[in-house]
Amino acid sequence: MPSDTRGGGREAPAVGLRDNELAWRFSRSGGPGGQHANTADTRVSLSLDVAATEALTSEQRERALRRLCGRLSGTVLTVTVEEHRSQARNRELARERLAEVLASAAAPGPRSRRPTKPTRGSKERRLAAKKRRSQVKRMRGRGGED
Repeated sequence: MPSDTRGGGREAPAVGLRDNELAWRFSRSGGPGGQHANTADTRVSLSLDVAATEALTSEQRERALRRLCGRLSGTVLTVTVEEHRSQARNRELARERLAEVLASAAAPGPRSRRPTKPTRGSKERRLAAKKRRSQVKRMRGRGGED
């Protein structure tokens, strides 16, 4: 199904994260899980310096920094994932989420609305409907036409 761009939103650009710009941290995930949870570092934190990344153009970088200002620590964006018991699956998910957040923040905003005027046909249809409605109401009143 083709995407409809008339809705106002624009598609987020695909962001290709570069391995040398990513900072990975691993720690123990909380919650139940027995011996495995107590010994395995399955929680994944993935960080990216948005101001220094070459994955975005300068315009996209400025837009992302402006939109993500509440989520950034300095200029570093961090995503933490601990949904799966496997570190490998959490790594994949963290990378996907970071790319998703960055792409949506770097995407251009909706197009500005271009004001339009009603067409002559639509004006005529509106006035004709008003006349019909007026006629109906007039016929309901005191004995019909006056």
